[in-house]
Amino acid sequence: MNLSRPIKHYLFLIFCVIGVAGYAQRQMEHLDRGVVALAQENREVIVSWRFLGTDPDELCFNIYRKTGEQPAVKLNTDPILNSTFFIDKTADLALNNTWFVKSVLQNTETEEPGKFTIPANAAVKPYLSLPLTQIEGYSANDAAVGDLDGDGQYELIVHMTGKGHDNSHRGLTDPPIFQAYELDGTLLWQLSLGKNIREGAHYTQFLVYDFDGDGKAEMVCKTADGTTDALGTVIGDPKADWRDTDEHSRTFGKILKGPEYLTVFNGEIGIAVATTAYIPERGNIGAWGGTGGNGKNDNTGNRVDRFTACVAYLDGIHPSIVMGRGYYGRIVLAAFDFKNNQLQSRWTFDSENGKNPYSGMGNHNLSVADVDEDGKDEIIFGAMTVDDDGTGLYTTGFRHGDAIHVSDLDPEIPGLERFGVHEIEEGTKGPGVVLFSAKDGNVLFEAQPDEDVGRGVAANIDTTRIGAQMWWSGNRNLHDSKGNPIGRAPRVANFLIWWDGDTTRELLNSNYIEKYGKGRIFKADGAHSVNGSKSTPSLSADILGDWREELMLPSDDGSELRIYTTPIPTTTRVYTLMHDPQYRLSIAWQNIGYNQPPHVGFYMGYGMQKAPKPDIKLVPNQLNSN
Repeated sequence: MNLSRPIKHYLFLIFCVIGVAGYAQRQMEHLDRGVVALAQENREVIVSWRFLGTDPDELCFNIYRKTGEQPAVKLNTDPILNSTFFIDKTADLALNNTWFVKSVLQNTETEEPGKFTIPANAAVKPYLSLPLTQIEGYSANDAAVGDLDGDGQYELIVHMTGKGHDNSHRGLTDPPIFQAYELDGTLLWQLSLGKNIREGAHYTQFLVYDFDGDGKAEMVCKTADGTTDALGTVIGDPKADWRDTDEHSRTFGKILKGPEYLTVFNGEIGIAVATTAYIPERGNIGAWGGTGGNGKNDNTGNRVDRFTACVAYLDGIHPSIVMGRGYYGRIVLAAFDFKNNQLQSRWTFDSENGKNPYSGMGNHNLSVADVDEDGKDEIIFGAMTVDDDGTGLYTTGFRHGDAIHVSDLDPEIPGLERFGVHEIEEGTKGPGVVLFSAKDGNVLFEAQPDEDVGRGVAANIDTTRIGAQMWWSGNRNLHDSKGNPIGRAPRVANFLIWWDGDTTRELLNSNYIEKYGKGRIFKADGAHSVNGSKSTPSLSADILGDWREELMLPSDDGSELRIYTTPIPTTTRVYTLMHDPQYRLSIAWQNIGYNQPPHVGFYMGYGMQKAPKPDIKLVPNQLNSN
């Protein structure tokens, strides 16, 4: 059959559109080289820098040091190809020293943005100090990062917490306060959510991300009457007090009346730029339960005020805001887009009632990944997954839990896997531990039948085995990705970190790091974890230097947030993990609910293949706007 020329032409255009859609690039922040230098006790200086996800594989680097007023000197002999780590053994630390790198491509050298200076006679410390502007009665808790001013460097937003309460507890709390900092401790702004936002792990979930693609990150969170931005502008009614102040009431201290808002704050100066009604509204506070363990209804504000949040690329290109409410019973996820300083509702998912199969399947946390490989993100919320269009993709029926891990945990099986633990209580039945395919919920193995399992971790921690190992509370065995016992489990099941020179992961708990089979390899003396018995960091993320992660903890005296970066040499070069879309989104949701460690969207560990190049497009900012 012969096609006419116009029809051929239109078909060609259609195929082109399909091709473009199939290879859409995600917007991603444009970072500088993130050079970091840390003096050691032996007077050597370790220096590391970023390899970007958009860099060509053949890109090499020369490293330079400028001492005082002297001309800069190149420290390496040959261009560095196989790592982004260097030990400077010749620096005179009695003088000011600044380190920077130049990239080398096809024998052409280009100076790169991103420098690091150690002042003359600076004290030798195993961390970078971010001095905090202290608030009486408050201390640093969770933190998030974003490039707030578009200079290619990360800034930190810190949740400062005073007196707080869990949803199941009565009592008044202090207003949540947020502070934004440059990494040198310069305070950029401070804002208060006010008396009508209760303080506690399940209440205020905040997201920091560049939602509108202007090269500068915003902060988004739930607000209420009396929320005051960094310039003193008040949202809603500044005189309203919606707290239950009756000490004899079952809901004393809780906030179960009054308007609820969602607000976007300008990340650079902390002003409110867009506010809309929070979705979903409370409605009947006694209708947020469901069936099964912990699913019963209550009228004390316990289930209605369980919040979650995340960032997801729902169209495969632009990041969207997703805010959640409920997980014991009714579950609602609401997606918003932010553009031209306006918030627009994208979709709302609602499990509606206890009879819906998605009811009660949420977690105290969540994950975001493209599980069906269509280029768009799904929200993996405990035992269920919501598709990019806001419809339910599948539910496993295993109910909610406290821990979740999503990555390519078993490289022998195509796609991503989800490992998690489940609370089996109050007469419910089912596995306390499950590994299932993240694409369709197909169970790969399960364990601890009819047991309430509180904690569990999945990661490649064994330097002799390919694939993730898995372990959980109440069981002394370490398991492989098939569920087979393979040895003794670590004594803690908490956080993870890439810290030493290989690609297997280390164990992070409280203020120390352990290597599986070798014991403790680092302790942050004089600093502590946050979130009580959860013993989590303020943040762990690859925010500086090479691909390994930094550990952020408050000092014991509350005067500083310490940023620990690994001094251990490595001969491995991986692009910055922040340019892997799944990892970057993991950092955005890390502070949500019961904090969980981030994961990449590919298998990373012993026996890994070369990390796949991310399909990203760096947004214009001060580094590349010209």
